[in-house]
Amino acid sequence: MTGTRPTPSPTAATQHECPFPHDPQRWERERSHALRTGHIRDHTRTAAREPVLIHERTRWGWLAWTVPGDGSTPDTPHQIGILTPTATPLQRLALRWLTRRPARRIGLAPGIPGSLRLTAAAAALLSLAVGLLAMSEGVPAEVALPAILLGPLLADYVPDRLDARARAHVRSVEKPRACRYLQRLAVLHTCLIEAAAGSDRSELRRSAEIGQLLLWDTADLLRTSGGRADSCELIARERMMLQLAGRVAHILQGDHDHDHEHDQEHERTAWGHTDQVSTRAPGCSDLQGHG
Repeated sequence: MTGTRPTPSPTAATQHECPFPHDPQRWERERSHALRTGHIRDHTRTAAREPVLIHERTRWGWLAWTVPGDGSTPDTPHQIGILTPTATPLQRLALRWLTRRPARRIGLAPGIPGSLRLTAAAAALLSLAVGLLAMSEGVPAEVALPAILLGPLLADYVPDRLDARARAHVRSVEKPRACRYLQRLAVLHTCLIEAAAGSDRSELRRSAEIGQLLLWDTADLLRTSGGRADSCELIARERMMLQLAGRVAHILQGDHDHDHEHDQEHERTAWGHTDQVSTRAPGCSDLQGHG
């Protein structure tokens, strides 16, 4: 008996309406961490208590959520990022870099503005220890001192440069209306990706590719227009995504019906063969006649 082609999960249409729907414990862990560090979303937000974005990575990009101060679960992402179409493995690695946990920072000193990454502070201590050891072994101070200073500077500078390079492969929006609109398209596109995953049907793979292109272009339109994109263009893009989702659903339903008919035909053939064997089998009288 052949296996039937699975249709998209019933939860696909609602999986982006809350954070981590398939891993609620992950959201609870992230929420607890935000509450401990004070990075929540409320009316008392300051520069020192800027809400931390909790990134939920997807196959098309990410959704970034904030933690409401009233204990509720957010239903609209604070930010949505769309990965470039036909992304290479290196570009997908860049997406993972951008959605890493935020770096821990420490203040420089009382009364001195600014902060330093914890990794930079660790690099400063390590550079100092190595530099002092090198000077004790005879390395000139004019060589060791620049190296001691260079370590923490690179540890604080390089991540920002990598962030800037990685953002070239991503389009992100943060306006509430833009996020709500892109969230609806992302739900439809997820259905396309799930249908194309592991499939050898070129129509399904092509639909997923077109869906990624639509998300990418829409995110760029919303980003460059400041969230005030022409409603006609947005309606046209959503209509195209709905048409793609409808076509994919029709293909999957056709495959399911075909497999179901094939299974029924296989079952009828099997039963017919059993009946033929039963009628040909010798009865007790036949066996007695030959005795």
